[in-house]
Amino acid sequence: MAEISKNTTIGELLMVFPEAAPILMEIGMHCLGCPSAQGETLEEAAMVHGLDAELLVEKINAAKKAAGK
Repeated sequence: MAEISKNTTIGELLMVFPEAAPILMEIGMHCLGCPSAQGETLEEAAMVHGLDAELLVEKINAAKKAAGK
């Protein structure tokens, strides 16, 4: 998976870039291990938490790039 998108599920994200967990935790997404969260897209999770999905994806992709992944 080259780039993370708003359609990427939390489960997929954590599989390919586990370093994203602290990013998600700091914005209030604390149940990353919940079975329902694993199948939820970043867009769906952002909506539930009142966040802008595009900004979240940009932040994760910037961190991924900075990590050389």
